[in-house]
Order: sequence, then structure tokens, then C-alpha cells
Amino acid sequence: MDLDDQLRRYFGTSDLTSLLAEALSAGVERMQVDLGLEQDRNRRFALWALLHMLGAAPDLDVAFEDPADRDAARTFMELTEQKGVDLMPATSTDRGPSS
Repeated sequence: MDLDDQLRRYFGTSDLTSLLAEALSAGVERMQVDLGLEQDRNRRFALWALLHMLGAAPDLDVAFEDPADRDAARTFMELTEQKGVDLMPATSTDRGPSS
């Protein structure tokens, strides 16, 4: 799965900073539905990982039946925290007071 392709599929753009909050919410909701329906283990992990980076992933015990998949997800979470990966677009409230 290519990240840009997935962003375009669910959000209509690979630039999340250009999205209105409603469009972001709608795309996340579609991803969550697809995650619930996805049977392919690799695609399921990729959807969960993208949802995690967007701050909308379900808990590991809900998302993954296989303990190995949960372990892989924990490792992914640790790596993204270490690297500071965040796909959520900054909003004016995130930037602090303007001068």
C-alpha cells in the first residue's frame, strides 16, 4: 500500500493540511469501516497504522486477533513515537497564539 494512494483514496488528496475538519472526519470514518471489513492481514495492518498516525486507531485487542499482529502494532507505535511521525495537520490552536 502506498501512503499517498491511501490518502487520496480516503481523503481525495495526499495533502491533509488542505482538508476541512469535516472531510478529515469523513475519511477517517471510511477507513475505520474498511478496517472492520478487511480480511487481508497486511492490508488490515496498513489501515490500522494509518489510522494510528491520524490519532483514530482502535485499541490493539479490538483491531488484531493475532498476538503477533498486536506485537507488531506496538512496535510500530513505539517507532512512530521515537521518530515523531504525525500525519495530523496542524491547526491554528496547535500553533499557539499568533503575534
